[in-house]
Amino acid sequence: MDIINLVKHLKSNHESIISNQIGRSGTSIGANIHEAQYAQGKKDFVSKLEIALKEASETGYWLELLHKTNYIDEQSYKALSAKCTSLRVMLIASCRTAKENTK
Repeated sequence: MDIINLVKHLKSNHESIISNQIGRSGTSIGANIHEAQYAQGKKDFVSKLEIALKEASETGYWLELLHKTNYIDEQSYKALSAKCTSLRVMLIASCRTAKENTK
């Protein structure tokens, strides 16, 4: 939801290039996690989580770029970046656990 609100804010400030990118990558994280719940086996589950991890990494890049170009302030950047980092940490741990459980 934070990403959707950020995209709304960016679009209201007539920023469309990065807002489109971060909108796709940021919402893809949750979509892939949700899809993993209905995976067709362990490999598919891990694959969905790894895609979510890649999207979280991309989202972190877009957040950094938005901050460096002054589209978002320091406080917003730190809050959103911290959430993105937390997601990446959880996804890494989940992938490791799922991979270990397939052995």
